[in-house]
Amino acid sequence: MKIFDCVQWLWKVSRGVRLSIAGSILMGAVHVGASLYFVYVCKQLIDIATRETDGNLGVYIGALVGCMVLQLVLSAVRSRWVSRTEIRLRNELRQRLFTHLMGSCWMGKNTLHTGDMLNRLEEDVLTVSDALCRTVPSVCVTTVQLVGALWFLARLDMRLTGILVFIMPVALLFSKSYVRRMRRMSRDIRRVDSLVQSHLQENLQHRILIRTLEYTAQAINKLVSIQTDLQRRVVKRTDFSVFSRSMVQVGFMAGYTVAFLWGVFGLQGGTVTFGMMAAFLQLVSQVQRPMVDLSRQIPAFIRVFTSTERLAELAALPLEEQGQPVRLNGSIGIRVGHLSFAYPEGRQVLTDFTHDFAPGSLTAIVGETGVGKSTLIKLILALLQPDGGKIELYDSARTVVASPLTRCNFSYVPQGNTLISGSVRDNLRMGNPTATDDELRQALHVAAADFVYALPDGLDTLCGEQGTGLSEGQAQRIAIARGLLRPGGILLLDEPTSALDNETERILLDRLSRKVEGKTLILITHRETIAGLCTQVVRMKKTETTPQLQIVKKR
Repeated sequence: MKIFDCVQWLWKVSRGVRLSIAGSILMGAVHVGASLYFVYVCKQLIDIATRETDGNLGVYIGALVGCMVLQLVLSAVRSRWVSRTEIRLRNELRQRLFTHLMGSCWMGKNTLHTGDMLNRLEEDVLTVSDALCRTVPSVCVTTVQLVGALWFLARLDMRLTGILVFIMPVALLFSKSYVRRMRRMSRDIRRVDSLVQSHLQENLQHRILIRTLEYTAQAINKLVSIQTDLQRRVVKRTDFSVFSRSMVQVGFMAGYTVAFLWGVFGLQGGTVTFGMMAAFLQLVSQVQRPMVDLSRQIPAFIRVFTSTERLAELAALPLEEQGQPVRLNGSIGIRVGHLSFAYPEGRQVLTDFTHDFAPGSLTAIVGETGVGKSTLIKLILALLQPDGGKIELYDSARTVVASPLTRCNFSYVPQGNTLISGSVRDNLRMGNPTATDDELRQALHVAAADFVYALPDGLDTLCGEQGTGLSEGQAQRIAIARGLLRPGGILLLDEPTSALDNETERILLDRLSRKVEGKTLILITHRETIAGLCTQVVRMKKTETTPQLQIVKKR
């Protein structure tokens, strides 16, 4: 993204907090005005005390105290104001991006790593919210302070002001080469930082597997390698930034020296009063400090633009079709016609697949690993879009093309352990948030998961991430019960009995066949015992001479 595009994106996401940001800038500007007036009051007090000018000492002492109190109050109020604005923006931005990600199209292996997305939602959102609520107002207030201090200084001595501005080489930091190099280094650091989080997240999630494979040492070594690369890049950027700031600070030191000596010789020659000398030194400080602050904000803005690019990438992910769900009534069928699909890397999975899953039918899809069984389910659910052909859902009254809006007609139980951390009740109610305890009991019974009521806390038994605390077979049956609670007329089961023993499998299938009467049931399985219980079997095979698929139907 170009800088202008980044600024446009930041302006867009600041909607809702712009007035709060403006209020922060206004309070900061008033604080600057109070600090400059403080300098004027100090000058007058010193000149009155040294009898260089006439005036009421008590009035100026009162003004001095008033300035200090006003600055203290403004500082406290502004600090609280900024904190409230920042946390509000951070939460809103993270929520918007999370909502977008949850509604974005599934892109298979090209999807961003979960650790990378988490890193962006945490670190980059923090960087952007901090920039909009703190850095931008700070730069505006600092600019006001710089202009005000220069104007005040020019009123005292125009020649000194010109010398100070000439000596301080602020423009050096704004060179295109500096910005371009800092931006490139910041982008590389954020990329490697995402790799660290991705590595941590994935290895912690699979730490049991890694320990059993005795791969812990390699996982640690890889983390050390990535972190060493991150440290090297951070040190390199820091060295470059420190060197640049040091060159500017040399100019600032020279400017302060000139102002100090200017005052010394002015005092000696009688052209400068003690009050003017004190004002010189305070104003030079108020000129230098804003310039130092502005120079330090340049790397910060570069990091902000890098984070903006990363968040804009998330916001640009294509969304699924939005709208009102399209719900069919009664028994629902699925008509697949001449379906073709290949993944982006070029692997052809389905070619001219045609089949009608009739309403109320019980179909087993059987085939070797990698033949396209799970891909077919993702196409039916509209998680993927076909390259050719079409998929339609139909009832006795109408026919609609499969899309994200027709997903409400499905109950889907994916392969493997898909429970989330929380109670068993929480997991079940993902299928139907309004399900009663009786409905939960019925679904658990059909799924051969009555064991839940023998657990110490029954439905309120807690399970950890990915069903930790339950066996694979127990987690699988709870997931099936969750799917049964869905109101859809089509039930999709991907290897639903892979972790079950033969007896439990028999009980489950017997209860399912009676429970789903009137529903269309599709099972992906490699077990012939399950296929034998189904009214239809679709065998998906690859020939040895061609990647084309052969579909064999058996009633």
